[in-house]
Amino acid sequence: MGADPEQLAAAAEVTGQVIDAVSDDQWGLPTPCDDWTVRDLVEHVVGGNDGFTAALQGQPTASGPSPERSRDLATQYGRSVQELVQAFCQPGTLERMVSVPFGTVPGAVALHLRITELLVHGWDVARATGQAVAFPEDVAEQELAFSRRALKDVPPGRRPFAPPEPVADDAPAIDRLAACLGRSVTGPPAGSG
Repeated sequence: MGADPEQLAAAAEVTGQVIDAVSDDQWGLPTPCDDWTVRDLVEHVVGGNDGFTAALQGQPTASGPSPERSRDLATQYGRSVQELVQAFCQPGTLERMVSVPFGTVPGAVALHLRITELLVHGWDVARATGQAVAFPEDVAEQELAFSRRALKDVPPGRRPFAPPEPVADDAPAIDRLAACLGRSVTGPPAGSG
């Protein structure tokens, strides 16, 4: 099954709800991503959205979060998602080659990469802040299959995440996706204690 911009919007909406629910005292909490706080992680997601949007539009990408992004991350996340979805909806985008951090890939592959990133980092923020969230099971299952195929093409020295972690076969698809990308899904969420 191929990804489409509606799936990106659905994944982004759930992750946006997680980000909107982060309280003022939770932005400094650690996340499942080593050395990143909730704030760091959300800034990374906003920057990634902006970078993919620029790449899809044939523009150079900026590096690092802007001071504007740091002021109101939930608002900036929403803006970045809206622009990203619009960029993926442009005619011919899914067929065109685009250069993203993963490499130069067809737009359809870039779409999978972004959906996966939004799902997994939404899961990361939810775990860090103790939120129970229902991610779209069908989209998470699709991106799990995509990730398993894509990981075979990533050279061992370029892995941007830890090796897969064990997870039950009957775990929710979002947990299996997170585990596939190196997250431990055992134990209580970080913010639940």
